[in-house]
Parts: sequence; C-alpha cells; structure tokens
Amino acid sequence: AALSSHPDKVSESERAAADIKFKSISKAYEILFDDDKRDAYDSHGMAAFEAGNPMGAEVDLDDLLSQMFGMGMNGAAGGRPGPRKPRKGDDEEQSYTVTLEELYKGKTTKFATRKNIVCKTCRGSGGKDKAKPKECSACHGRGMQQGLKSMGGGLMTQETVICNPCKGTGKVYRDKERCKKCKGERVVEEKKVLELYIPRGSKEGDKIKIEGEADQLPDQEPGDIVFNLVEAEHKTFQRAGPDLMAKVNIDLSEALCGFSRILVKHLDGRGIYVKHPRHGRGSLKTGSIIKVAGEGMPHKKSDLRGDLYLLIDVDFPDEDWLRKGQHVEKLQALLPKPGNPIQAETVDEVDYTEDVNLDNFGGEGGQGEQWEDEDDEESSQPQCAQQ
Repeated sequence: AALSSHPDKVSESERAAADIKFKSISKAYEILFDDDKRDAYDSHGMAAFEAGNPMGAEVDLDDLLSQMFGMGMNGAAGGRPGPRKPRKGDDEEQSYTVTLEELYKGKTTKFATRKNIVCKTCRGSGGKDKAKPKECSACHGRGMQQGLKSMGGGLMTQETVICNPCKGTGKVYRDKERCKKCKGERVVEEKKVLELYIPRGSKEGDKIKIEGEADQLPDQEPGDIVFNLVEAEHKTFQRAGPDLMAKVNIDLSEALCGFSRILVKHLDGRGIYVKHPRHGRGSLKTGSIIKVAGEGMPHKKSDLRGDLYLLIDVDFPDEDWLRKGQHVEKLQALLPKPGNPIQAETVDEVDYTEDVNLDNFGGEGGQGEQWEDEDDEESSQPQCAQQ
C-alpha cells in the first residue's frame, strides 16, 4: 500500500494527495510496530500524536489500516473496531533476600502491602455522580503533553508524556465536583495481605511474580509485583548451580586412621554421616575432597538433586601436645622415616622466621632492598660534555 501511494508513482496532478497518504501510511506502520506508540494510541487515539503529527487530525488510523489490511488497530475485520484490550500497567520490582535453607526447602510467606486501587465510589472517573468534566487546559484535552528528556552531554530530546493534571484523561473536574472519596485522583490506597511462594531449588536472580497485584489505574490492567531473589551468604555451605560445597575439619588421627561420624549438618537439619575406613581408601590430607552424590540442591519441579562436595582440612596437634616430648618420640617411632637427605659440599645453617605469609613475596624488602646493579651505578656517574 505504501509503494502504490508513493508520490513518484502517480501523476503530477495527484502528487500532493499521494504525498499526504504516503506519510499517513508510514506513520501507521510506525505506530503499529512500536509497542509504546501502540499503547499510547490504544489509550488516547491520535490525540497522543497531534503535536507535530504529519498525518493531520482528519486521518483516522483505523480507517487507514482497514484499507490496507482489511482490519483496524484492534483486530476487527472490515475496519469495525473491536473492544480495546486494556493496556497493562508497569510491574513493581523489588529485591527479596532468602537464606540457603529457604531455597533448599522452599518457602511460603505472607506479607502486608499498600497499593492503589480504582475508586469504587466514582468507578475511576474522579468526579461525583452526574458531574460533567471540563477539558484539561494543560493538554487541551489530548491527555498527553510534550516534555523534554535529557540525552546526556547537554543534549535534550522531546518526548510525549502523560499529562499530570488530568492523569491522561484529557478532562478535569472542578473542586466541588470531585469525588469525595478519592479527591479526584481516581484511585484510593488499600492495605492487602499477599502470599509469596518460593519453590525449593530456586536460585539467586530468579524472579517470583505475584500477578496483577501492582497499583491499579482506570482502564488499565494492573501490572505484577516481581521479587528478585537474592541469596544470603551461608556460614557453612557454598552453592554452585545445583551443587553444594562445605569445608570439613578432621584431626590428624582421623586423616591417618579413618573415621565414622557426622561430618556436617545439612540445610534441612539432617546429619551427614560418613564412614571412611583406614583400609582400602588411603589417608586424607588437606585439600582432599569427598563427594556425596545426591545431597546437593534440589532441582525445581523435579526429584533430581545436585551433589555435595566436602573439602577436607586436616587439623594438626596444638603446641601444648607437641611440647610433651614423649608424644613426639612415640610419633616419630610410628611414622614412616624421611627419604634420603639432600647432599651438598657446602652447608649453611640459617636463621628463619615462622608464621609469615606471601604478601611481600616478589616485592622489595629485607636485605634485597640494599642491593644495586653495577651497571645502574656506572650509568649514574657524571658524563663528560661533548665538545
């Protein structure tokens, strides 16, 4: 339809009319395929685009689309407008912190909230019964106004926004004709108790929706309340997808001789009992990992579970135990002897420091900071001036 109406495709005498129709069809496409503009048209008709509108006030978009596709903007065949589907309001999003236990077991909680609902007294009109509104002087009855929006860098752009005085209706009531319940605002505040259900196996970043419970506006479908889950840090477990990991401390005798005991208390309160015999499986050391299949996080809407990884950390005897010489002597007699010692022609016995870390490894410090390269020293000497 747009190509057949292009000004270059018609005779000179029809070019002016074709130019208007071509711009109208282009505008129709623009509104039809832009969600925001489509919503504005559904709510306010062509009044939303009258400021600087190349189509002109006399152009009816439904009639135009009827000619093009045999249907109007609202989907009715033959250009007969069907009932408009109410525009959906904005969703209300907020963060909701949950513990790992709650994500493991699932959670249902109730909470009180305050929301706007359409005033039942005036049924969302904002005026008293039989009162007649007048045209809004701010938007001249269009329900929309032109505003300025910052684009950054000192640049501004013009945008169409809902008129605040009339709340997009294009009409206002005199003070004495306003609804006594909502004071002309068309909505009133209500307290409501809602229920939030978090399925077991949920994870951080999941969105839990309570549909249709956001603020209401007349002639508009209410949006949803959306909770973005935030997982609180846990003192025992770390989570990676469906798997869990926990650090487990065992003493030296357990590492060498084995053990049979509860290693960790799970998120549902169960004790995870592990038998690690000394025969057949070898000793454990710091950094060893025990995997318990099927004891990780549950999968949502499934009986499957991830795995539990237990990271071993071996605790050595404390200083008081080591100070008892007879213990050390007995231990030396029992433990395997060290391998062949390192041989060297020259041997230096050195002093050392304990309880240090690697924070200064590779940096300046110690005796090394007094060392200078001979080449650097030579380059720092004064040079004879060239004649």
